[in-house]
Amino acid sequence: MLGVLVKKQLAEVFKSYFYDAKKNRMRSKWAIAAWFLFFFVIMVGFLGGIFTALSLQLCGGLTAIGMGWLYFLLMSGIAILLGAFGSVFNTYSGLYLSKDNELLLSLPIPVRTIVAARLINVYLMGAMYAATVLLPALIVYWAVAGATAARVICGLALLLIATVMVLLLSCLLGWVVARISLKLKNRSFITVLISLLFVGGYYFFYFKANSFITTMLLNADVYGEKIRGSAFGLYLFGRIGEGDWLAAALFTVVTALLAALVWHILQRSFLSVATAGGSTSKPRYTEKAVKEKTAFGALLAKEFGRFTASPNYMLNCGLGVLLIPACGVLLLLKGRSVTGMIGEVFASRPGCAAVLLAAMLFLLLSMNDMAAPSVSLEGKSLWIPQSMPVEPKTVLRAKTAVQVILSGLPMLFASVCAALVIDASLSVRMLLVAAPLAYAVFSALFGTFIGLRMPVLSWTNELAPIKQSAAVAIALFGSWAFCTVFAGLYLFIAYRIGAALYLLSWTLLLAAAALLLLRWLDTKGSAAFAAL
Repeated sequence: MLGVLVKKQLAEVFKSYFYDAKKNRMRSKWAIAAWFLFFFVIMVGFLGGIFTALSLQLCGGLTAIGMGWLYFLLMSGIAILLGAFGSVFNTYSGLYLSKDNELLLSLPIPVRTIVAARLINVYLMGAMYAATVLLPALIVYWAVAGATAARVICGLALLLIATVMVLLLSCLLGWVVARISLKLKNRSFITVLISLLFVGGYYFFYFKANSFITTMLLNADVYGEKIRGSAFGLYLFGRIGEGDWLAAALFTVVTALLAALVWHILQRSFLSVATAGGSTSKPRYTEKAVKEKTAFGALLAKEFGRFTASPNYMLNCGLGVLLIPACGVLLLLKGRSVTGMIGEVFASRPGCAAVLLAAMLFLLLSMNDMAAPSVSLEGKSLWIPQSMPVEPKTVLRAKTAVQVILSGLPMLFASVCAALVIDASLSVRMLLVAAPLAYAVFSALFGTFIGLRMPVLSWTNELAPIKQSAAVAIALFGSWAFCTVFAGLYLFIAYRIGAALYLLSWTLLLAAAALLLLRWLDTKGSAAFAAL
């Protein structure tokens, strides 16, 4: 039974490799093989290649000065963090709050078997990430310092210890996420928040990694002495990779005891977490007047509810809601120096700073494309809005309005910030506010237009219309192409007419195109939506 459950857990993780959610059917054998080959290339070729290069950069210098333990401490720390954060969502959803908890608990299967199967799944996922760091690190060390029996055996022991630590940390983080999510009415926000923190942490580490490595190599002896003096346990942990039998045995015993403790705690607490329904309060009736909504207001609230209820929808189609105002704040802090530098570089093309700033704001708007998959997200429930006593154009306008609101309000703030820091005439400043707002309306209408022309309604997983539909691809890459043309046209030709006339022309053109798209949605688009 344990083997069957483990196979089920792994099948859930790699479901998209076997099943095409967009076409609602199994993939062919060649397609499955191609997906796994792609996965192998990403994990081994890309991630493994990155950490192989990092290992080559660190190993030679640290080994030469007798600080191979610091090399292993650094690489093991990276492996543990990558493994834990890479599998935290799998732990959260696969171990604690899986959708099939009640089904499995209703079957004659011991709780310990269910917990063991899910722990094995979490371990394998975390070990996969950790191994992409530690295996290249071990191979590089053996090639540089020599592969003795003690170094090989202890190195493999280090890999095993690190992967078990990943499991323990994943269980802890997954438990915290599960507990927090149970206290929230809308769990999607905690998923979005943790995803953003993870992405932010990744990019912070990525941009700081080179300077950190350089500083570490230049001051390795200083850091080494500090670690030996104040954190001797970390020193012993790094010594495992160098072939220290005592350190390997000590950490193996400690890790085994911690794993046994986590196993014991999970068996006792699994039922309480897995069957928890979240915090609930006893409803108390309070009489109050309910304000009647218009048909458009009700449909708009429905579209906002769908957006905020789906972490996939918010992360993939609404990242600009946060990044656009963040860019506005950054412009207030650094905008004058950046625009001044652009003006100096393109001194022969006056007004270039304003146009490039507008292009940057247009590019930020491409991160909001929630209108493009909105029709497709109706899926098999498309008959509901079609059968409601409202005009189809009202439904389409509500879908468009979500993107207009979520893009227009942040963009108003960011464009005003841009207008405040740019050194230009009043007309250019005003157009620097008007042009991005006109583009925000146009891009929302265009997203609804292309989503209506290329709907994907037979999906079984919402990621199909959100990430894999042609409408989203055209909306995204089309926006990038527009920004390139907008900036390039001014740099090569239109700088002769000046920034004010150029921005005014595009503002009027975008407004006219938006009106035409709105007219199409109200007429032919409404007929097409009713006929889907």
